[in-house]
Amino acid sequence: MAELATIARPYAEAAFEIARDAQALPAWSDMLRFAATIVGDPRVADALDNPRLGAAAKESLLLSIGGDRFAGEARNFIRVLVESERVALLPQISAMFDTLKNEAEATATATIESAFELTDAQVAELRSALEKRFGKKIETTVTLNPELIGGARVTVGDAVLDGSVQAKLAAMRAQLRA
Repeated sequence: MAELATIARPYAEAAFEIARDAQALPAWSDMLRFAATIVGDPRVADALDNPRLGAAAKESLLLSIGGDRFAGEARNFIRVLVESERVALLPQISAMFDTLKNEAEATATATIESAFELTDAQVAELRSALEKRFGKKIETTVTLNPELIGGARVTVGDAVLDGSVQAKLAAMRAQLRA
């Protein structure tokens, strides 16, 4: 996996520089995420892996699926990836681009897993507390995970804040076995 990251990094950095210069970081982030989704589709992946298709046909396939979401410099970027046979790296490129974007904008993404549905007020309160703790603007994604039994697990980058009942029971089990 580290090898893929090493190969994808220069492409992500180049895309970031293009987007930053054009003041289009959010648009490029959305475009790269969309392109990664296209490449991740098994039917498209099979077509891109077909040795009988040339670079022009692969490029045409991707650009036709993407339509107007690939405009200007984005079309050129996709073209370069196809010609370099690096289009399969789009998921890694997209993730690295978002990391660079978040660092430049002093933002972070938080994934909140909750055992129960959270109200908008609860999410806003959690977001506010996370922004104070991490000193960054926080963008949240909330998912339901009934296995947590109660409470929530929050992931911000590499940090995991686990206040779930499941985690507390696991800690108690470990103490009792020690």
